[in-house]
Amino acid sequence: MTESNWTKEKIAALFALPFIRLLHQAQTVHQAHFNPDDIELCSLLSIKTGACPEDCGYCSQSGHYDTGIKTEKLYDIATVIKFAKRAKEQGAKRFCMGAAWRTPPKKQFPHIIKMIQAVKELGLETCMTLGMLRQDEANQLKAAGLDYYNHNLDTSPEHYPNIVTTRTYQDRLDTIACIHQAGINVCCGGILGMGETREDRISFLLQLASLPSAPKSIPINQLAPMKGTPLENSPPIDVFEYIRSIAITRIMFPKSMVRLSCGRENMSEEAQTLCFIAGANSIFIGDKLLTSSNITQDKDEALLFKLNLNPHHDERTYS
Repeated sequence: MTESNWTKEKIAALFALPFIRLLHQAQTVHQAHFNPDDIELCSLLSIKTGACPEDCGYCSQSGHYDTGIKTEKLYDIATVIKFAKRAKEQGAKRFCMGAAWRTPPKKQFPHIIKMIQAVKELGLETCMTLGMLRQDEANQLKAAGLDYYNHNLDTSPEHYPNIVTTRTYQDRLDTIACIHQAGINVCCGGILGMGETREDRISFLLQLASLPSAPKSIPINQLAPMKGTPLENSPPIDVFEYIRSIAITRIMFPKSMVRLSCGRENMSEEAQTLCFIAGANSIFIGDKLLTSSNITQDKDEALLFKLNLNPHHDERTYS
């Protein structure tokens, strides 16, 4: 089944499957396209923190809320390189850089270009998330050698106005279209546990399947409630519902990297393992993800050792 064949009814049918049967189907799809013993390691750095003009209800960097986050200016290239080298030493294949902007400032754009080039010289894949882009900006990032651009849909179109009001869902789709047109690999996912219903999760996955092409990377975050944000008191998503969502993402996007992202710190080893069985094959490493905490390096290494998972990935190809 190709992405364009999906409907809400077909996705709902997957959610309705018995849990063990769903995981078996997801693992079967996963093994058809990937070595199930491999895991992709990525690292994420906030290169410019705080004072964002957007009002995303989950984000501690929004200037609309008093979250206690220290505002930091855009890092210089030497600082970014220091973090990138450390990430590579820890086994990261891809180095992701995020800036708390609505759109990248024109005067800062040449600095971003140099930053991409400097990180690529280290032999790392590069990913940026800088907010909304115009086509000419996306083209410049491509020319600089950017490998991936992250721009999440966050949630369903129906639930989105409850989470963000300063940019529209269509704004997000337009930026993704620019990334696709420029020939940059799209990294696009969402956040679960923001008060959405299962219907919203179904609608969100359908939106991902309706993009110009399947995202190469799909981060499936769990909300990490941040103090001072409208969602700080949100209850966590049920762990089995989260694992179901991972499994369905794998079935719907058989060739994409499915990443466990924010919220992994609060997951048990057993829950993470079920996510890997469900088809997740990418994680963020490092003690911090932008402004939220992450599982420590020693705990990640211990779990990967227990599961005999290799810290790289090798996508299988078929004629």
